[in-house]
Amino acid sequence: MYLTLNEAAEYLSISEEQVKSLILEKKIRALYDGDEYLINKDQFQTHFEQLEKYKELIDEYMKEPIPEDPDVKDED
Repeated sequence: MYLTLNEAAEYLSISEEQVKSLILEKKIRALYDGDEYLINKDQFQTHFEQLEKYKELIDEYMKEPIPEDPDVKDED
């Protein structure tokens, strides 16, 4: 499925200018048909899967308890 520049911006939650900039930097693959850019939606699937994986890793890390430091001395 191909997206227009506007649809891709909405899908990625960024502005159209940012999408166009990413296309020009070759970070997003797109076809230019003479009128507008067409962007394949499937290229973002891996990106979103990796984001989910990183979110899970961060959640696991944040839930891990802080170990007690053996060098801390009771000063009372």
